Amino acid sequence: MNTLPDFVAPGLRILSVGLNPSLPSVRAGYPFANPRNRFWKALNASPLVSEPVEPGIEAMEILLTREGMGFTDVVKRPTRGAGELRAADYRAGAPRLCALIESLQPAWVWIHGKLAWQQFLRHGGLEGADEGWGAQSTPVAGARVFVTPNPSPANAAFSLDDLVAHYRAFASALAQG
Repeated sequence: MNTLPDFVAPGLRILSVGLNPSLPSVRAGYPFANPRNRFWKALNASPLVSEPVEPGIEAMEILLTREGMGFTDVVKRPTRGAGELRAADYRAGAPRLCALIESLQPAWVWIHGKLAWQQFLRHGGLEGADEGWGAQSTPVAGARVFVTPNPSPANAAFSLDDLVAHYRAFASALAQG
């Protein structure tokens, strides 16, 4: 399957987890590559990065080495939208993600979107419930979990300002330990 690679390393500060790769991201070779996706604008406007980064493959290396931030997905099968995903995709993806988190031991797992978190909980064999936006009480392999809205252009219910506010809340949680 042609998909987006994981950008990861052991001992990450943050493992950023999307639902699944978009087709534009697979073509470009890095996450959130759709020019209408608000991730990069929100990230650069937040204290999650020490300096803004230009979206691209080079940014992935910068985020990995400078910020200790890696990237993966719950499901690795690329689609045009979340509606194309099937239960079998989550059943295959969630255990893979659990194993990845266990092997990498990040301090935090940053989940983009409630659908990603709910499906990960359901199919990853995790004990716990969706507690809304923000820090969750259910850890994954010792890592704390923080959920923010999906920055996809399909998620128009949240503005760029909303996303930045959620990213700032995550940065605050990181600072508190």
